[in-house]
Order: sequence, then C-alpha cells, then structure tokens
Amino acid sequence: MNNIVTAEQLKKYFAITGEALDAVKDKIDETRKAEAEDFLDMATRYYSDAKHFKEKGDYVLAFGALNYAHGWLDAGARIGLFDVHDSRLFTVDD
Repeated sequence: MNNIVTAEQLKKYFAITGEALDAVKDKIDETRKAEAEDFLDMATRYYSDAKHFKEKGDYVLAFGALNYAHGWLDAGARIGLFDVHDSRLFTVDD
C-alpha cells in the first residue's frame, strides 16, 4: 500500500508542514488567541499523528494526517488567525 506515497514524498511533506507549523507559532492574532491556539493545537496533533503512522510504516495514513495538519494551518491563515504572508506555505497573498 505504500506505493501510493513514497518515503521521499513523505519526507518532503513533513518538511513543508513542519515549516508551516513553525511559521505560525509566533504569528497568532492576539484578539482571537483562543481560536488561533485551537487551530494550532489541532494542526500539532495531526502532525504528531502523522509521525506515529510513519513510524508504524503506514505512509498513506501519515500523508493523510499531514494534509489535515496543513489544512488546519492554512484555514487559520485564510481567516486571519495567523498573520502570515507566505503564499508558498499558505493560500494567502504575499
């Protein structure tokens, strides 16, 4: 089943999502701090799940969890919970 997602692809997506996680940590909108922290918490949990699945050798579930993690970060960026302007990592304007 791991022929759908290669180890190399998974490594790439772990790097991108890890970079996105780091990018938002100090960019939280303080007026909506509780919401932003909730989105960040969900992303962090899915990222952790992805690591767990990778360690078990389930690249497909790891890839899925990474997509959820990045989705939470991207959604938070789009609605202004995170003040980020990096269109390489998020669907926001530079």
